[in-house]
Amino acid sequence: MVFFYSTTSNSILDQAIDSEEAQYKDLFILDHVEGYHELTAKTQIFFSTAFAKWDAKFYVKMDDDIHVNPGMLATTLRRHMSKPRVYVGCMKSTPVLSQKNAKYYEPEYWKFGKEGNKYFRHAAGGIYAISNDLAAYISANRLILHKYANEDVSVGSWFIGLDVEHISDSAMCCESPPDCELKAKAGNMCIASFDRSCGGVCKLEERFKDVHKRCGEDPIALWSAQY
Repeated sequence: MVFFYSTTSNSILDQAIDSEEAQYKDLFILDHVEGYHELTAKTQIFFSTAFAKWDAKFYVKMDDDIHVNPGMLATTLRRHMSKPRVYVGCMKSTPVLSQKNAKYYEPEYWKFGKEGNKYFRHAAGGIYAISNDLAAYISANRLILHKYANEDVSVGSWFIGLDVEHISDSAMCCESPPDCELKAKAGNMCIASFDRSCGGVCKLEERFKDVHKRCGEDPIALWSAQY
Protein backbone atom coordinates (compact mmCIF):
# COMPACT_ATOMS: atom_id res chain seq x y z
CA MET A 1 0.00 0.00 0.00
CA VAL A 2 1.26 3.49 -0.88
CA PHE A 3 1.02 6.37 1.58
CA PHE A 4 1.86 10.07 1.31
CA TYR A 5 2.51 12.54 4.08
CA SER A 6 -0.23 14.84 5.41
CA THR A 7 -0.32 18.62 5.08
CA THR A 8 0.62 19.01 8.76
CA SER A 9 4.23 18.04 9.39
CA ASN A 10 4.66 15.21 11.89
CA SER A 11 0.89 14.98 12.42
CA ILE A 12 -0.81 12.19 14.37
CA LEU A 13 -1.63 10.50 11.05
CA ASP A 14 2.00 10.67 9.92
CA GLN A 15 3.15 9.21 13.23
CA ALA A 16 0.64 6.36 12.94
CA ILE A 17 1.81 5.60 9.40
CA ASP A 18 5.47 5.60 10.47
CA SER A 19 4.62 3.34 13.42
CA GLU A 20 2.81 0.80 11.22
CA GLU A 21 5.62 0.79 8.68
CA ALA A 22 8.19 0.18 11.44
CA GLN A 23 6.14 -2.75 12.77
CA TYR A 24 4.84 -4.45 9.61
CA LYS A 25 7.00 -3.15 6.74
CA ASP A 26 3.89 -3.17 4.53
CA LEU A 27 3.80 0.45 3.36
CA PHE A 28 5.50 2.30 0.53
CA ILE A 29 5.80 5.94 1.58
CA LEU A 30 6.48 8.65 -1.00
CA ASP A 31 7.73 12.13 -0.28
CA HIS A 32 4.67 14.13 -1.26
CA VAL A 33 2.24 16.20 0.78
CA GLU A 34 -1.42 15.18 0.61
CA GLY A 35 -4.04 17.66 -0.60
CA TYR A 36 -7.03 17.70 -2.96
CA HIS A 37 -5.34 20.06 -5.40
CA GLU A 38 -2.21 17.90 -5.38
CA LEU A 39 -3.91 14.68 -6.54
CA THR A 40 -2.55 14.84 -10.10
CA ALA A 41 1.01 15.46 -8.92
CA LYS A 42 0.61 12.58 -6.46
CA THR A 43 -0.50 10.27 -9.25
CA GLN A 44 2.47 11.26 -11.40
CA ILE A 45 4.86 10.53 -8.54
CA PHE A 46 3.17 7.21 -7.81
CA PHE A 47 3.36 5.88 -11.37
CA SER A 48 6.89 7.17 -11.91
CA THR A 49 8.20 5.69 -8.67
CA ALA A 50 6.36 2.40 -9.07
CA PHE A 51 7.70 2.03 -12.61
CA ALA A 52 11.26 2.66 -11.40
CA LYS A 53 10.92 0.23 -8.48
CA TRP A 54 8.92 -2.66 -9.98
CA ASP A 55 8.90 -4.13 -13.48
CA ALA A 56 5.19 -4.92 -13.76
CA LYS A 57 2.88 -5.60 -16.68
CA PHE A 58 0.28 -3.23 -15.20
CA TYR A 59 0.21 -0.52 -12.56
CA VAL A 60 -3.08 0.10 -10.75
CA LYS A 61 -4.21 3.25 -9.01
CA MET A 62 -7.10 2.80 -6.59
CA ASP A 63 -8.65 4.86 -3.81
CA ASP A 64 -8.62 3.39 -0.32
CA ASP A 65 -12.36 3.83 0.21
CA ILE A 66 -13.61 1.49 -2.53
CA HIS A 67 -14.14 -2.26 -2.25
CA VAL A 68 -11.82 -4.22 -4.56
CA ASN A 69 -11.70 -7.91 -5.44
CA PRO A 70 -7.99 -8.54 -6.18
CA GLY A 71 -8.58 -11.88 -7.88
CA MET A 72 -11.05 -10.43 -10.36
CA LEU A 73 -8.71 -7.50 -11.01
CA ALA A 74 -5.80 -9.86 -11.73
CA THR A 75 -7.95 -12.08 -13.96
CA THR A 76 -9.17 -9.09 -15.96
CA LEU A 77 -5.73 -7.56 -16.47
CA ARG A 78 -4.32 -10.93 -17.49
CA ARG A 79 -6.62 -10.86 -20.54
CA HIS A 80 -4.91 -7.70 -21.76
CA MET A 81 -1.28 -8.56 -21.00
CA SER A 82 -0.25 -9.09 -24.62
CA LYS A 83 -1.57 -5.70 -25.76
CA PRO A 84 0.61 -2.59 -25.96
CA ARG A 85 -0.42 0.74 -24.41
CA VAL A 86 -3.55 -0.28 -22.51
CA TYR A 87 -5.66 1.97 -20.29
CA VAL A 88 -8.34 0.03 -18.36
CA GLY A 89 -11.06 1.51 -16.21
CA CYS A 90 -14.63 2.72 -15.95
CA MET A 91 -14.52 5.15 -18.86
CA LYS A 92 -16.67 8.27 -18.83
CA SER A 93 -17.12 11.66 -20.53
CA THR A 94 -18.35 14.11 -17.92
CA PRO A 95 -19.32 17.76 -18.53
CA VAL A 96 -16.62 20.41 -18.23
CA LEU A 97 -17.80 22.62 -15.35
CA SER A 98 -17.16 26.33 -15.77
CA GLN A 99 -18.99 27.52 -12.63
CA LYS A 100 -16.51 28.47 -9.90
CA ASN A 101 -18.76 27.15 -7.12
CA ALA A 102 -19.02 23.67 -8.72
CA LYS A 103 -17.29 20.81 -6.91
CA TYR A 104 -15.30 19.76 -9.96
CA TYR A 105 -14.78 23.25 -11.39
CA GLU A 106 -12.33 23.32 -14.30
CA PRO A 107 -10.45 26.67 -14.49
CA GLU A 108 -9.27 25.77 -17.97
CA TYR A 109 -12.77 25.06 -19.27
CA TRP A 110 -12.12 27.33 -22.24
CA LYS A 111 -9.69 24.76 -23.66
CA PHE A 112 -12.57 22.36 -24.29
CA GLY A 113 -14.51 24.57 -26.68
CA LYS A 114 -18.01 25.84 -26.11
CA GLU A 115 -19.47 26.05 -22.62
CA GLY A 116 -21.31 22.83 -21.81
CA ASN A 117 -18.93 20.58 -23.74
CA LYS A 118 -17.74 17.29 -22.27
CA TYR A 119 -14.26 16.01 -21.47
CA PHE A 120 -12.61 13.39 -23.67
CA ARG A 121 -13.02 9.77 -22.55
CA HIS A 122 -11.09 9.00 -19.38
CA ALA A 123 -11.23 6.46 -16.57
CA ALA A 124 -12.99 7.31 -13.32
CA GLY A 125 -10.39 8.07 -10.68
CA GLY A 126 -11.49 5.47 -8.11
CA ILE A 127 -9.63 2.65 -9.84
CA TYR A 128 -7.89 2.20 -13.18
CA ALA A 129 -4.89 0.39 -14.61
CA ILE A 130 -2.24 1.35 -17.14
CA SER A 131 0.20 -0.93 -18.91
CA ASN A 132 3.96 -0.84 -18.41
CA ASP A 133 4.70 1.29 -21.46
CA LEU A 134 2.23 3.98 -20.37
CA ALA A 135 3.80 4.10 -16.92
CA ALA A 136 7.16 4.48 -18.67
CA TYR A 137 5.74 7.39 -20.68
CA ILE A 138 4.52 9.14 -17.52
CA SER A 139 7.86 8.57 -15.82
CA ALA A 140 9.84 9.99 -18.73
CA ASN A 141 7.58 13.03 -19.21
CA ARG A 142 6.37 13.71 -15.67
CA LEU A 143 7.75 17.25 -15.51
CA ILE A 144 5.96 18.45 -18.65
CA LEU A 145 2.64 16.60 -18.45
CA HIS A 146 -0.18 19.08 -17.93
CA LYS A 147 -2.25 19.05 -14.75
CA TYR A 148 -5.94 19.88 -15.04
CA ALA A 149 -8.09 20.52 -11.99
CA ASN A 150 -9.16 16.88 -11.69
CA GLU A 151 -6.76 13.95 -11.47
CA ASP A 152 -8.76 11.50 -13.58
CA VAL A 153 -9.13 14.05 -16.37
CA SER A 154 -5.41 14.83 -16.24
CA VAL A 155 -4.41 11.17 -16.61
CA GLY A 156 -6.81 10.76 -19.53
CA SER A 157 -5.34 13.84 -21.21
CA TRP A 158 -1.84 12.39 -21.14
CA PHE A 159 -2.92 9.54 -23.42
CA ILE A 160 -5.07 11.46 -25.91
CA GLY A 161 -2.27 12.01 -28.42
CA LEU A 162 -0.88 8.49 -28.08
CA ASP A 163 -1.89 5.23 -29.74
CA VAL A 164 -3.61 3.89 -26.62
CA GLU A 165 -6.39 1.32 -26.32
CA HIS A 166 -9.08 2.56 -23.94
CA ILE A 167 -10.84 -0.41 -22.35
CA SER A 168 -14.04 0.40 -20.50
CA ASP A 169 -14.82 -2.33 -17.99
CA SER A 170 -18.14 -1.97 -16.17
CA ALA A 171 -16.92 -4.43 -13.50
CA MET A 172 -14.67 -1.62 -12.26
CA CYS A 173 -17.61 0.63 -11.43
CA CYS A 174 -20.24 -1.44 -9.67
CA GLU A 175 -22.37 0.14 -6.98
CA SER A 176 -22.35 -1.12 -3.41
CA PRO A 177 -24.99 -3.67 -2.29
CA PRO A 178 -27.43 -4.66 -3.56
CA ASP A 179 -25.91 -3.99 -7.02
CA CYS A 180 -22.60 -5.83 -6.61
CA GLU A 181 -24.30 -8.59 -4.58
CA LEU A 182 -26.88 -9.29 -7.30
CA LYS A 183 -24.16 -9.32 -9.96
CA ALA A 184 -22.06 -11.73 -7.91
CA LYS A 185 -25.02 -14.11 -7.54
CA ALA A 186 -25.54 -13.94 -11.30
CA GLY A 187 -21.91 -14.92 -11.89
CA ASN A 188 -20.72 -11.42 -12.79
CA MET A 189 -18.37 -10.70 -9.92
CA CYS A 190 -17.37 -7.05 -9.66
CA ILE A 191 -13.80 -5.81 -9.59
CA ALA A 192 -14.63 -2.65 -7.64
CA SER A 193 -17.72 -1.44 -5.79
CA PHE A 194 -18.60 1.93 -4.26
CA ASP A 195 -21.44 4.37 -3.65
CA ARG A 196 -22.03 6.96 -6.38
CA SER A 197 -22.94 9.61 -3.82
CA CYS A 198 -19.55 9.38 -2.11
CA GLY A 199 -17.27 8.13 -4.85
CA GLY A 200 -16.32 5.43 -2.35
CA VAL A 201 -18.05 3.28 0.27
CA CYS A 202 -20.06 5.75 2.37
CA LYS A 203 -19.56 5.38 6.15
CA LEU A 204 -16.60 3.15 5.36
CA GLU A 205 -15.77 2.09 8.93
CA GLU A 206 -19.34 0.97 9.57
CA ARG A 207 -20.15 -0.70 6.25
CA PHE A 208 -16.97 -2.09 4.74
CA LYS A 209 -17.15 -5.53 6.36
CA ASP A 210 -20.74 -5.93 5.22
CA VAL A 211 -19.89 -4.84 1.68
CA HIS A 212 -17.05 -7.35 1.60
CA LYS A 213 -19.26 -10.12 2.98
CA ARG A 214 -21.91 -9.53 0.33
CA CYS A 215 -19.71 -8.62 -2.64
CA GLY A 216 -16.29 -10.12 -1.92
CA GLU A 217 -14.93 -13.01 -3.94
CA ASP A 218 -14.55 -16.54 -2.65
CA PRO A 219 -11.05 -17.14 -1.18
CA ILE A 220 -10.66 -20.18 -3.46
CA ALA A 221 -11.40 -18.00 -6.49
CA LEU A 222 -8.83 -15.49 -5.30
CA TRP A 223 -6.20 -18.22 -4.86
CA SER A 224 -7.00 -19.62 -8.33
CA ALA A 225 -6.62 -16.20 -9.94
CA GLN A 226 -3.21 -15.72 -8.37
CA TYR A 227 -1.88 -19.20 -9.13
